[in-house]
Amino acid sequence: MSTDETGQGAVGPDADHENARQEVIVVDENDREQGLANRLEAHTGDGIRHRAFTVLVFDRDGNVLLAQRADDKRLWDTHWDGTVASHPEAGQSQKAATRQRLEEELGVTPGQYSNIRITDKFEYKRYYLDQGLEWEVCAVLKCTLEDRTLDPDPAEVGGRMWVPYEHLYEHQKQYRQLRLCPWFEIAMRRDFDG
Repeated sequence: MSTDETGQGAVGPDADHENARQEVIVVDENDREQGLANRLEAHTGDGIRHRAFTVLVFDRDGNVLLAQRADDKRLWDTHWDGTVASHPEAGQSQKAATRQRLEEELGVTPGQYSNIRITDKFEYKRYYLDQGLEWEVCAVLKCTLEDRTLDPDPAEVGGRMWVPYEHLYEHQKQYRQLRLCPWFEIAMRRDFDG
């Protein structure tokens, strides 16, 4: 994927994709900002390392809310994710981005959850079929949902389910049909393996 002659945005067959109109924060291996890049270009070819986050929403009984990515997502469509994953915008904190995406994707407002916190950060790079890749320094955020009322956006979320988090980790073969997103699998493994 390349930029047009002005250096702005993606060109080519995916130039009209929604992601071609967005930017991500380019970072080094230590999550230090290096500038901005077109979101589509960051997820195409060899990729561009950028900042991301994944959010694990729990209930008071230790269940994690899994959200299935909508079937028209460009990458990892119909895979199950640990509630919400996205990219902060320029100048936006990970917590602010989390609050925004929880509301946009699931209709969850700040009054419904407590104890939002960053618990981990890791770098990973994974390719998805011939569609693109993720190369991210990914923060893991967690919170506890006090009110489990949800109003998911079908353009973002194909399905949702509450799963006992520890059981999911200890018995992954039983959940194999879910096809988990790689960033969620890494976050979960790091939680339990230290």
